[in-house]
Amino acid sequence: MGIFERYLSVWVGFCIVGGIALGILAPAMFDWIAEAEFAQVNLVVAVLIWAMIFPMMTQVNLTSIKMATREPKGLILTLVVNWLIKPFTMFALGYFFFYMVFADFISPEDQAQYLAGLILLGVAPCTAMVFVWSQLTRGDASYTLLQVSVNDVILIFAFAPIAGLLLGLTDLTVPWATLTLSVLLYVVIPLIAALVARAWLLRKGPEALAQFQQRLKPAAVIGLCLTVLILFGLQAQSIIKSPFVMLLIAIPLILQTYMIYGIALSGAWFLRLPSRIAAPACLIGTSNFFELAVAVAIGVFGVTSGAALATVVGVLVEVPVMLTLVALSNRIAPYLNARSKKT
Repeated sequence: MGIFERYLSVWVGFCIVGGIALGILAPAMFDWIAEAEFAQVNLVVAVLIWAMIFPMMTQVNLTSIKMATREPKGLILTLVVNWLIKPFTMFALGYFFFYMVFADFISPEDQAQYLAGLILLGVAPCTAMVFVWSQLTRGDASYTLLQVSVNDVILIFAFAPIAGLLLGLTDLTVPWATLTLSVLLYVVIPLIAALVARAWLLRKGPEALAQFQQRLKPAAVIGLCLTVLILFGLQAQSIIKSPFVMLLIAIPLILQTYMIYGIALSGAWFLRLPSRIAAPACLIGTSNFFELAVAVAIGVFGVTSGAALATVVGVLVEVPVMLTLVALSNRIAPYLNARSKKT
């Protein structure tokens, strides 16, 4: 790995501190960034996510996607964790901490609001950032695309019923504009652009494609770091004003992330999945579709609600925590690969 990838955690740490500092010193700049959004999707962050996911998209081979369907175990693992386990463990953890452990520190109204925010995160598996995590763990690009695509299809039909059940709402409205725009921006459009670029480069030979992908690597890491800086800059005032509340919300979120990863990893070990399939399968469930969760929280409960705050805390803790899981996945990879080869 190059210096960008090798010291990624260090760069992200600097960006967290720098984002908070800039958010306090230059709030007008982040106000301008916050206004650059459509259907609750921030267009500045969308461009940076493009920089992160486009390099991996160029690795997608349509023929490989057909072959990936012959290995259904990784896809089954992802679907079971995302839709039969994760939403309900998130509800259980949120209820346990907000209504029992932290009951003396949180008002009954805020308890319900924070729990609602966690539920919305738990019912929205990752769409965009998983391509970044998969790339950092040397995941199979085509299989990752297959996993994300199937999850997105299920998301369209399952998000509202499951979220409504856990929230106790019968008239939950899904922000279709946010959902559609996010899928288009983070999956469909970059995939088409990458396939066109890949075909054009392959006309010059495999070496041209390899060189192009190598040149794009720093852009992906820079995009990740700038995304972290912007996210923390946008929420700098909230972090300074209510650090204790944000810490209380972060605790069950962090525990949920590691617990879901452990469940998924156990399943991958049992199924003897190789790392190229197991790593993205585990990381999809642990990462969240935060644009959708934030949009629903704002639409249903209001922009100043505790539910909206909880989804934002989910955004803030996700990248640092996911980087630790990326590092763990890379350490476990040799053992998964060795086990997958045993009959």
